[in-house]
Amino acid sequence: MIYPLVSELAASGIPVTVSCRVLKLARQPYYRWRKSPIADAEILRANRMNALVDAHREDPEFGCRFLHHQARRAGVRMSRRTAWVLCRAAGISSAVQRQRRRGKGHRPGPPVFDDFVKRQFTADAPNRVWLTDITEHWTSEGKLYCCAIKDVFSNRIVGYSIADRMTSKLAGDALTNAVRRRGDVAGCILHADRGSQFRSRKMGLALSRHSMIGSMGRVASAGDNAAMESFWALLQKNVLNRQTWTTRADLRLAIVTWIERTYHHRRPQDRLGGLTPIEYETKINTNKALAA
Repeated sequence: MIYPLVSELAASGIPVTVSCRVLKLARQPYYRWRKSPIADAEILRANRMNALVDAHREDPEFGCRFLHHQARRAGVRMSRRTAWVLCRAAGISSAVQRQRRRGKGHRPGPPVFDDFVKRQFTADAPNRVWLTDITEHWTSEGKLYCCAIKDVFSNRIVGYSIADRMTSKLAGDALTNAVRRRGDVAGCILHADRGSQFRSRKMGLALSRHSMIGSMGRVASAGDNAAMESFWALLQKNVLNRQTWTTRADLRLAIVTWIERTYHHRRPQDRLGGLTPIEYETKINTNKALAA
């Protein structure tokens, strides 16, 4: 915008007519600009961009879709398309990149449970269907393993365990952690792949003790636990591959912090109506209390 320069020259004693002639500008648009120097549309655009920049500064790993949610939560409304255009104009992008899908590297064993989920990753209440899986990542001290359990009702991670060995105890500890957090889980389905940790006698006894139902997918069907794999993909991009991890303790702290602070409380999800897992469960519980 060159009109401010014309105003500065006029303040220095140079007539507007002369400045416009030298700069090859029409005078009428300049005078219209003087009456309203900044258009309402420009102000709105600046406010929207500021909201997106602020959200990105707070969470650099968030992409356009989640920055759009954060801006709306801050009271600045816009369409997702507008958010994408503004992010592109401002050079805003997620600090993480899409990673390749990790491979298992081994053949799955025979199932010990039927498949009661059949890729229907929905539930009408908490503690009806849980998904579980194990991921691993290298540190300078060696591998660190994380077993997590996800409630498909709200996508909340209801339990997890982290250790330097991938054993049946890792899976059992995650289940124990989930049961302690959620209370009565009788009748809840726990769906897993055919890893030995989930086929172990110890896991079977734990499920029976809590009156839960085991479920396993088919061989070579990654889609049978796709909803859990999507969580690992987020963890991979937002934590595991963000840097080289020196110690297992550092990586353990980063995983726990991301799950409890960012994923549960600060990352809105489209399937939950733009709410975080904690907000979604709180909303459902509040509605039930009001209806009672």
